Amino acid sequence: METRAPGITVHEMWERIRAKVADALAKLGIEESVEPVQPPSKEFGHLGFPVFKFARVLRRAPDVIAKEAAEFIETDDLVSKVITLKGYVNLYLNEETLGQVVLREILEKGDSFAAAGFAGERRTLVEYSAPNTNKPLHLGHIRNNLLGLSICKIISYFGHDVVKVNLINDRGVHICKTMLAYQRWGESATPESTGRKGDHLVGDLYVRFDREFKHEYDQWKERTGSDLGEDDFFNSHSELGGEVRRLLAAWEAGDEEVLSLWRRMNDWVLAGFNQTYSRMGCEFDVVQYESETYKLGKSLVQQGLESGIFTRRDDGAVVLDLDTIGGEGEKVLLRNDGTSLYMTQDIGTAMTRLDSYTPDRLIYVVGDEQIYHFNLLFKILDLLRPGTGESCHHLAYGMVRLPEGKMKSREGKVVDADVLMDELKELARQELTQRAGEGREHHEGMSAEELDMRAERIAQGALKFFIFRFTPPKSFEYNPKQSIDFNGQTGPYCMYTYARTRSLIRKSGVEPAFDSELVPLLTEPSEKDMIRMLFDFPNVVARSAAALDPSKISEYAFHLAASFARMFTDRNNYPIVTCPDEQLRKARLMLAAAVGVTVRAALGLLGIETLEEM
Repeated sequence: METRAPGITVHEMWERIRAKVADALAKLGIEESVEPVQPPSKEFGHLGFPVFKFARVLRRAPDVIAKEAAEFIETDDLVSKVITLKGYVNLYLNEETLGQVVLREILEKGDSFAAAGFAGERRTLVEYSAPNTNKPLHLGHIRNNLLGLSICKIISYFGHDVVKVNLINDRGVHICKTMLAYQRWGESATPESTGRKGDHLVGDLYVRFDREFKHEYDQWKERTGSDLGEDDFFNSHSELGGEVRRLLAAWEAGDEEVLSLWRRMNDWVLAGFNQTYSRMGCEFDVVQYESETYKLGKSLVQQGLESGIFTRRDDGAVVLDLDTIGGEGEKVLLRNDGTSLYMTQDIGTAMTRLDSYTPDRLIYVVGDEQIYHFNLLFKILDLLRPGTGESCHHLAYGMVRLPEGKMKSREGKVVDADVLMDELKELARQELTQRAGEGREHHEGMSAEELDMRAERIAQGALKFFIFRFTPPKSFEYNPKQSIDFNGQTGPYCMYTYARTRSLIRKSGVEPAFDSELVPLLTEPSEKDMIRMLFDFPNVVARSAAALDPSKISEYAFHLAASFARMFTDRNNYPIVTCPDEQLRKARLMLAAAVGVTVRAALGLLGIETLEEM
């Protein structure tokens, strides 16, 4: 008898299950939605949900509520059994239906498996990277860039319109420090004359300024015996600080000589950034420059002053009284000399984006040391234009620690992004060469270009996956050697699992296509568990999108890869290509292909490109 795949999609399966749960709870008088999730053990079914939080409202024990809810969930071709256990309602799905729907959709739709059906289309503007043009990108920037890259991919997966924005911090005191350093100690050097990337050349000048400033400060303290802090010294007594402030004022006044130097040095840095962005796979739809947006910020602050939202201090500075928004003290928005601050230009930048792109949501990917800044920014936006701040969200992330402590750009104590990626690439190259020498892989005849491409892709996969092992708020210490391990919870491990699925298919000689008659042959517990994991993929992505947390996808990718690896390595008990039963062999290859597609799709959402061979 011919077996047909049910004419529903994975998304429709989930919707039917959610509707069953919602209907059962509604009959108990509960209107709150509950999302069923996979239980901690497969003995408890495919999906389950707790009812503990309803005990106080319904005035009944959780076990009683669970049994009442279970009675209202009817079994059918989708849900085969319902049980309760310690305040949980657990659903068993029809294994045949599950396998038919999941495998068909993966093999027919590929990487877009279950991407359709996410509620509502939205436009989201995501700002990420936002580097300063006074130094090269470092490990901290890498985390920012990779978070932004993945968040955009995850949101786009469901068909939403995503605008990827990079805001280049190309003006301000820090930029003027490098300009002054170039004037005094640069000796007319250029990237061409030194053979260095422009961002590295300018970054050295930033470090040089800090060294000279500290020397000036130490001499002043020794001469005066004062314990005035560095910041106060910079703004009051420092000759270097005075020159920097004069450069900033000249820049804002449009001094052509200052602007010419500023453009030349920024161009050097931006050219260097673009090389690093290309290597990481980062692209932007819009590139904004603070040098262009800060003037609108000044204008908006002036409007706020005229409308009474802001006030002018006796010294001429324009400030916001923080008492008006539940805070204490005041926030300076324009200095007494009329120059702007970060907050000023961020106000202008935000309003420009809201007016130009009308996003439903504006996400800022910025480190957690700026939490206060963005909370205040959003409140100021609401003061200027009610409701605008509510559409903004700060995706704050923790810092990446080094074994010797926190990175400090101005002291040169950073892990340079380019250097780090070069080191990872060399580690990957060594691993590939070693594996080839041991005969573990077939690399005969591989060109130098092919080896270079594989090493680069593995290096990028190692770096990205390690970053995404951690939830955004969590700080962590980066370990390059651990990240490149082919046998750990790493990108190379998941990439290798994908390559294994492709190797199996190549050995079989036929690219598997969905065949509904083969699904009933997948009766092993490990096969059923694998299909359950595949079924959960769209929900994992949805949860990751809702939480703006790619770590949920990296965790899923690893567990899927590890589960398949356990099946694959048990060749005596679970032969695939060597399976003597031709139909069962085809069924297992079909499952392997589906696993490969899903691993590739999951890694793709993390910005990781797979390899057909490793």
